[in-house]
Amino acid sequence: MPVGTIENRNSESRSSGSSACADEPNTLGQDDRLNRSVGSAAIQKTLIIGLGNPLVTDDSVGLRVVGALTDRLASHPHVEIGEDYWGGLRLMERLIGYDRAIVIDAICTGAVPGTIFHLSPDMMPTQRSASAHDVNLPTALDFGRRAGVHLPLDEDIHLLGIEAQDVINFSDDCTPAVAAAIPRAVEEVVRLLESMLSPRQA
Repeated sequence: MPVGTIENRNSESRSSGSSACADEPNTLGQDDRLNRSVGSAAIQKTLIIGLGNPLVTDDSVGLRVVGALTDRLASHPHVEIGEDYWGGLRLMERLIGYDRAIVIDAICTGAVPGTIFHLSPDMMPTQRSASAHDVNLPTALDFGRRAGVHLPLDEDIHLLGIEAQDVINFSDDCTPAVAAAIPRAVEEVVRLLESMLSPRQA
């Protein structure tokens, strides 16, 4: 599988920097479409959140992607950009009050480093804790809904998983293959957001 592959995985699948591109993508038309989409769904709130540890080599990739998105999406008042270092219950709490969410995180599946995956909540490896008191995201979402809090529906929560190469060693930079995936991940988030905000067919 070549570096840079973008994969979609459905619920039957299992899932256990920035180097600049030579040619910058033309995003003007895409951003115009996004502006129109946001206007058509202005009463609903969307959270784009990156997870990771900023001190660990490729584990920081989710944080780097949202960092690159902050200026790009600054003009959209109903789209919030955030970051966190925990999953599970903590992530569920961050989703309270939102109607849609895109979560960007490093994952380790054995694929080629830098591969980008689209995953659903039941496939998200977002516990990010060895504590016996924490839970995975589907369990946390169920807990929150039973408590009566407003959370996005499962179909409105998307994970963009970026295959990591090194999530053990400390470094200020991602490995080259993962760093090269950051601009592509940014564009994937923008395309996914546009799709999420577009009016749904009846």
